[in-house]
Amino acid sequence: MTTSEAAVRERLTRALQERDEEIADRWVELQMEQALLDTDIGEAELREEAYALIEALVPGLQSGVPVDRVVTSTPGLHEAVVGLSLRRARAGATPTATSLAVLALKEALLKAVQRDTRDAEELFASAVFMNRLLDVAGALSFETYVEGREEIIRRQSQQLMEQSTPVVRLWRQVLAVPLIGTLDTARTQVVMENLLQAIQDHEALVAIVDITGVPTVDTAVAQHLMQTVNAVRLMGADCVISGVRPSIAQTIAQLGIDLSTILTRATLADALAAAIKLIDGPGPDGDEGDGR
Repeated sequence: MTTSEAAVRERLTRALQERDEEIADRWVELQMEQALLDTDIGEAELREEAYALIEALVPGLQSGVPVDRVVTSTPGLHEAVVGLSLRRARAGATPTATSLAVLALKEALLKAVQRDTRDAEELFASAVFMNRLLDVAGALSFETYVEGREEIIRRQSQQLMEQSTPVVRLWRQVLAVPLIGTLDTARTQVVMENLLQAIQDHEALVAIVDITGVPTVDTAVAQHLMQTVNAVRLMGADCVISGVRPSIAQTIAQLGIDLSTILTRATLADALAAAIKLIDGPGPDGDEGDGR
């Protein structure tokens, strides 16, 4: 570390320690003036973020770590930037606005430094150092925001898939899963997990997978259905596929997909009747048993 850089670090550290309230006020003011939020984050939360970041910057500057690694190598400072970014992601701010909000600290900090010196060279050296320091913080906030937002989207997508594939109890020991939309690998996994758990919880003997709401059945969809059927059978239950419309039957035949080992029915009502027969067997007159 050069003597010049050491002096800049000391100057910035002093400003952060002695003018923390002034820096925090200006930083909050800049964010609100520049409309960098567009969220319901209030002034109190902004001020709390400001003090946390200002406090974390001090040990980073005092550490002697190269300026380009101060943000990533100082645990408290790294956590402060990451925490700010994740909160903004949850609040719905854009990644650009989040990054610019962090960078706005430059102006607030430089103004505080100007209280102690008017020397042009010292101010220039301080500005260059702050740019290098806070540019890394801005990049980290952008990266964290994107990763955090993707995680939120994945979690919401998972919750949506779980809600869109409910397991319904139709009869004693008979469950049904009405599928609507495309059946891909991720959704197949959710369907299987929910269905297998429900089979165990209800001690079900038959599971009906209704594909009335599935627009098309291709080779991939058929494979996913087979995986579900095999998993159900491993649980000791039978599986019936309902909702096989003429168009789907024709497509399956043309593709050469073998579903001969699976019990299929045209409608959910037909599948339920077949399920009851599987459980109770036919009545004395050939009708289904009571089943209830």
